[in-house]
This record gives sequence, structure tokens and C-alpha cells, in this order.
Amino acid sequence: MDAIKAWHRFVETRDTTLLVELLAPDVTFESPVVHTPQRGREITMAYLLGAMQVIGNEHFRYTGEWRNASGAVLEFESEIDGIRVNGVDIIRCTPGGRQIAYFKVMVRPLKAIEVVHRRMGELLQQAKS
Repeated sequence: MDAIKAWHRFVETRDTTLLVELLAPDVTFESPVVHTPQRGREITMAYLLGAMQVIGNEHFRYTGEWRNASGAVLEFESEIDGIRVNGVDIIRCTPGGRQIAYFKVMVRPLKAIEVVHRRMGELLQQAKS
């Protein structure tokens, strides 16, 4: 299974075992709410699992997909606290396309970034407690 198909399967099933296998050990993750790139499978998993709880709610759906030989851009929509969220996941795969090497999430509009930032902060703070 290629990494993009596997990502869609993870989004549908929320199977963390699949996510572990899908992310390259040295994956880089970039978020709209964190200043610096995060590196490594463990931290990337934490952010992606958190994002699935915050953004990947019952309103979440992918609305577009553009692929090339090395990855994809996946456009999504969701809603949080009555605020419409629009964004893209930019995914680059390892050579051969079996794992995700780079994952960037971009979100708009500003109100959506603010609510995602607040909710992700709350979620990560709870995880530390």
C-alpha cells in the first residue's frame, strides 16, 4: 500500500499501529501552531493524533487531492466550535513511497488557526498532566 492510501486508511480507522508503520523514523512535521519543524516519529505521532482529535472530528472531510511522484497535497474542511476550518496536508514520501518523510499542515482562516492553536494547546497540556 502506498503511503497516501495508507494515510487515508489511518484517517478512516484511527489505527495507531498503522500510523507507526506509516511514519518514517526521521519524519519531519510542520504545524501552523508550532514555530519550528518537529523531527522524529514520536513527536510527529503526538501532533497528528492530537490534530485528529481536534480537527478530525465528525465535520472533517478531504475535499481535494493532488499527487505527484513524491507525495500529495490533500485539501480538507472541518468545523470547530462553530468556526469553519479549511486547510491542506502537504505530504512527501520516502523513496519508493511506502512511508511519510515530511508532513506539513496549513490552516486558514485566522480564526481557524486561533481555535486550532487553543484546542491543541489544551490537548497537549492534558497529555503532559
